[in-house]
Amino acid sequence: MAALLTISGLTKRFDGLVANSDINMEIDAGQIVGLIGPNGAGKTTLFNCIAGYYPPSSGHIVFRGENIVGLTPELIAARGIARTFQIVRVFGSLTVLENVMVGAMLHTKSVAAAATKALDILRFVGLARSTSRVASAITVAEQKRLEVARGLALDPSLIILDEVMAGLNAVEVKAAVELVKRIRDRGIACLVVEHVMEGIMPIADRMVVLDYGKKIAEGTPSEIAADPAVIAAYLGA
Repeated sequence: MAALLTISGLTKRFDGLVANSDINMEIDAGQIVGLIGPNGAGKTTLFNCIAGYYPPSSGHIVFRGENIVGLTPELIAARGIARTFQIVRVFGSLTVLENVMVGAMLHTKSVAAAATKALDILRFVGLARSTSRVASAITVAEQKRLEVARGLALDPSLIILDEVMAGLNAVEVKAAVELVKRIRDRGIACLVVEHVMEGIMPIADRMVVLDYGKKIAEGTPSEIAADPAVIAAYLGA
């Protein structure tokens, strides 16, 4: 059975800077894959290439059997890839419910249907009590959940989570971990960039490690934790 997402030979250059170099990786349906590496390793650049924000300089990104290189972010979202952002990007002047409705409107022109779907998703992510609040007035942890909810409203097969646990306290990290697991239990694959190792390591099926734009390791969390190249990349040994 073919992988949900296959990345092969992906390279992204910005003038003389090589942000990603010959990246190869796969994600299967319903799988949690952690993407880790030091700051500047090229993780967010890879996310942006997958989601259509950056065109790769070379290589292929095949999603559900289709090469999606060259498609706009909107077309990629319509095909089933949702994403969140490292720096939260909610529509601050809209309500929590309206934010999620924006995502839901991708697949329906009915405002009522979008509202019903959005409310169901907000219950799922634990924001049902905040539907009428203005998005700019909720906490950062809640805004991160709101971004996830808006992504889920797109009916994705794959959701890309960019540091969804960053800046959260221990209780909030635990809640975020549980949410990612419940998303996976819905059959949605999760590609998670994360610096909070205690959040991603226990739940990931596989880990991919980048350093200076190159993939230096891939394996189970236990394999990655013991890999000398990974330890050197993080500790500078």
